Amino acid sequence: MRIILLGPPGAGKGTEAELLVKHYHIPHISTGNIFRALYKDNTTVGKIAKEYIDRGQLVPDDITNEIVRNRLNHADAKKGFLFDGYPRNVDQAAWFDELLIQKEWKLDAVINIYVPDEVLIERISGRRVCESCGAVYHVTNKKPNVEGICDVDGGKLIQRADDMEETVQRRLRVYNEQTEPVIGYYQNKGAIVMIDGTQSIKEVDTAIKKVLGEMN
Repeated sequence: MRIILLGPPGAGKGTEAELLVKHYHIPHISTGNIFRALYKDNTTVGKIAKEYIDRGQLVPDDITNEIVRNRLNHADAKKGFLFDGYPRNVDQAAWFDELLIQKEWKLDAVINIYVPDEVLIERISGRRVCESCGAVYHVTNKKPNVEGICDVDGGKLIQRADDMEETVQRRLRVYNEQTEPVIGYYQNKGAIVMIDGTQSIKEVDTAIKKVLGEMN
């Protein structure tokens, strides 16, 4: 199964991705997570990417695309994959189409989870992350047992720079200007499924798996 999962920041792509990769036994590929890991490893690419991400901007295409090419060369991607948040603009989508042709692979589905901006701002700005293990919480929707402390490993919960409200608003502007046209790109190809992301996690997951089941 080869899937692209689209949607604005905070639409629930990460949560749904975890459910899908477990169900289909395929790797979850998030360029954002890859960049953060590269930064944590003190690589030059990671440092450059973090500067863009912290400003609410997209990492340049040449860097992102090369990261994607390298990731798909890993053995686990041969049986399928789920991309979370990539491609982020039409040029990346066109480049990715060419890469798939080179590999003689075909996408099974492009799924877009849509959510209104005001809901997204509340969701993201309230998010807190464990600085050691990366577990995600929310100030109203998913509180830890002890405020500010991770339930998993006792790590400190922080608000990432790219989750602060001002940055979130910039991220959404960037998304609407650059990434939303990707939806049109795949719509023109007749290759996209629209899912209402204001539903519960279970309802979103059920709707997506129903669509994927109909495609196979």
